[in-house]
Amino acid sequence: MLQRIRSKLLMPDGSVNPWVIAVTVTLATFMEVLDTSIANVALPHIAGSLSAGVDESTWVLTSYLVSNAIVLPLSGWFSSLIGRKRFYMSCVALFTVSSFFCGLAPSLGVLVFLRIMQGAGGGGLQPSEQAILNDTFPLEKRGMAFAVYGVAVVVAPTIGPWLGGWITDNFSWRWIFYINVPVGILSLLLTSLLVSDPPYMKRVSLKEGFRIDYIGIGLLSLGLGSLQIILDKGQRDDWFGSNFILVFFVLMIVGLVAAVLWELRQKEPVVDLRMLKDRNFAIATTAMFFLGFVLYATTVLIPQMLQELMGYNAERAGLALSPGGLVIMCMMPVVGLLVSRVDTRWLIVSGCVISASALFVMAGWNLEISFPTAVKGRMLQSLGLAFLFIPINVAAFAYVPREKTNMGTGIINLARNMGASVGIATVTTMLERRAQVHQARLIDHVNAMNPAYQNMIHGTAFKLVSHGSSASAANAQAHGMLYNMISRQASMLAFVDNYKMLGVVIFAVIPILILLRKPKVSAGAVPVH
Repeated sequence: MLQRIRSKLLMPDGSVNPWVIAVTVTLATFMEVLDTSIANVALPHIAGSLSAGVDESTWVLTSYLVSNAIVLPLSGWFSSLIGRKRFYMSCVALFTVSSFFCGLAPSLGVLVFLRIMQGAGGGGLQPSEQAILNDTFPLEKRGMAFAVYGVAVVVAPTIGPWLGGWITDNFSWRWIFYINVPVGILSLLLTSLLVSDPPYMKRVSLKEGFRIDYIGIGLLSLGLGSLQIILDKGQRDDWFGSNFILVFFVLMIVGLVAAVLWELRQKEPVVDLRMLKDRNFAIATTAMFFLGFVLYATTVLIPQMLQELMGYNAERAGLALSPGGLVIMCMMPVVGLLVSRVDTRWLIVSGCVISASALFVMAGWNLEISFPTAVKGRMLQSLGLAFLFIPINVAAFAYVPREKTNMGTGIINLARNMGASVGIATVTTMLERRAQVHQARLIDHVNAMNPAYQNMIHGTAFKLVSHGSSASAANAQAHGMLYNMISRQASMLAFVDNYKMLGVVIFAVIPILILLRKPKVSAGAVPVH
């Protein structure tokens, strides 16, 4: 039966249709990226169902991100050790099985452990898929192939909060994990039938004297895991005011510094940091870090603003992001064609300018904005983001030997994930602290000598009395309403500060990008994310 399915997917010349392979490897990656955000809105439900505190339930997110970050840079090394197809299928299988048992988890501790397994499986999917697409498509079609992949990766975190909210409200939080199972099984079936390792890729053999670098793996795991925990828990625990954060900060410094020194001395490192000597790859990796910083920060900011200040539910707030994903879906193929005709540096600069402009437009928002206004702002930003993913990666891998592609995709994906974590931690901290600053400034104008303050309190109290409240109750209610108004305005100003900061970050990257060398290959000669 499997052979019959395979025969129907073959082209007339007997080869496998590359677009079928593209869809096959994109399926599991889409679900993996979706899982980085789909559980966010379900945390209160998970905490209630498993008799845990809301603060404890955040480990459901942190555990996934930590294990994901650790595996990402190691994916190239694992591919060379056991073969790329075998490694990819192992990751899909681990991700799928872990997802199923996450849905069955009887306690928070079990769920966190399973999320660690799920994140470990998901961490190897994106770099492996990029390398598979790079080997599957001829030069002239790779740009379009990676555009399709880019659409899936960008749309997944966009619809994650909305889909998670809808599933949780209408079914159960357990179904946010169950939905991965059929997709994973289908991906495994098609991958086994259609995907194969390229002839040039030779697996290393332990019998030939190849050593597993346990020290390098351990140091990287310690450093990256500690960094992810710091970023996820920092604001909640008051950063360096917490002994918990200080301990992990020391572990992070020791782990990362020792890992860099160790890996640079190894003949066969688990992560080849020497790749960063290539100017294009180093600059593009930096650009990808900031792209992840801005993309995921705004994906958190916009729904949070709409829910907290505008009263939207999770589903409607998520819908505000969805048209942005549609813009990227439409523009990615166009950009895939443009990279063969236009200098990628100009495409990247254009994307930065458009994205930054959109963020400065968002910085002009207030508490009276409508739903269409929020949608248009996200759509404009998404238009700019569509011009960044493919060109950045074209520039990154233009001078990288193809045998280094597996290692390079792991590094650049790690940069994007770390950028996302740093971005989310930064805007979360800024929201809390800038809101306090603005509230203190606004309260300075609220005093008994201010005529506007007196008029508002007296006018509000009079209306409340006319609706049946007593004079004393009306006065207290009027002060409470005024405080609520000040609090909302302070929060809105904090969101505005964040949008301005993100716009400045995008503009600041442009001078660095100009240092890129023009790629020596045509569109799509490299993997993209």
